[in-house]
Amino acid sequence: MSVAFKKLFFSITFNSCLFLLLIIGIQNSSSKRKVNLFKNETIALPISFIVGVSFITGSITGSFVPIFFNNKKFDN
Repeated sequence: MSVAFKKLFFSITFNSCLFLLLIIGIQNSSSKRKVNLFKNETIALPISFIVGVSFITGSITGSFVPIFFNNKKFDN
């Protein structure tokens, strides 16, 4: 297996486990808010879910960036 595939597999596995723990952890959360997405609003979601999903999304995105730009050289 290549190093990029190992990093990708580890990132997806780790963040999936974080998401599962997030779902289990917010079972009794009572404070809920709506998120405005351009012109639409979402349903009322727990604040911890919104923050957790944002963190996990950033973690996945941050782990993909070095894989795609690892061997590319930028000319100035």
